[in-house]
Amino acid sequence: MIDNKKTEKIKNRYNRISKLYDLVEKPMENMFSKHRKEMLKDAYGNVLEVGAGTGKNFKYYPGSVEVTAIDFSPKMVKIASEKAKYLNNIKDVLEMNAENMTFDDDTFDTVVTSCVFCSVPHPVKGLTEIRRVCKSGGKILLLEHVKSTKPVIGPLMDILNPIPLNIYGANINRNTIDNLRKAGFQNIFVEDLWLDILKLITIRNDK
Repeated sequence: MIDNKKTEKIKNRYNRISKLYDLVEKPMENMFSKHRKEMLKDAYGNVLEVGAGTGKNFKYYPGSVEVTAIDFSPKMVKIASEKAKYLNNIKDVLEMNAENMTFDDDTFDTVVTSCVFCSVPHPVKGLTEIRRVCKSGGKILLLEHVKSTKPVIGPLMDILNPIPLNIYGANINRNTIDNLRKAGFQNIFVEDLWLDILKLITIRNDK
C-alpha cells in the first residue's frame, strides 16, 4: 500500500532545500559530473529523465536527443525549468511523481535517473513505472549510490542513514539492484564507480 503522507513529507523536504541544493551538492558534483557525462553519452531518441531535480544533467545530454524531465518537487522543477530555457534538446520539465506517471506505456527510448532511487519513497513502485513507460528493448541508465556489502561500511551506512534522510529525504542504504529485480528487470549490467557504493547501471528493457 502506497503511503502518500510519506511522499508528501519527502517532497516538502526537497522543496525546503531547493534554493540551496546546488550549493550543498557542489563538493560532490566535482566527482559526479564526469560520471553524468559518461552515462548520458549513451542516451538516444526520446528520453525521459526521472527525478531531474535542479537539472544537473541537462547540459550533458547529446544534442540529438529530445528530453522530457520530471520531478515531484515543484520548487526543484522551477529551478530546472530556468536551466532548460537555454537548451534546445530539453523539451519539457514537468511536476510529476515517479511512482504514478501519466505517460502512456512504451513512450520513451531511454529513461535516465541519477541519485534518485535513494529518495523515491516507494522505490519498487517507481522502478515498475519506469519499466512500463520505457519501450520494449529500450535503454535505462541509472547513476545511483547503494548500500555497501562490505562488513564494516554497510552497517555504518545503516547507522548514519537517519542524517541525510531527515535533512532532505535521501537514504544512503538502499538495495537498488534488488529493487530493480523486484520491479521485473532482468538484463542488468552494473559497473562499480567508487568502491561498491556508486554504480552505473545499464538495463535493456526486455518485456
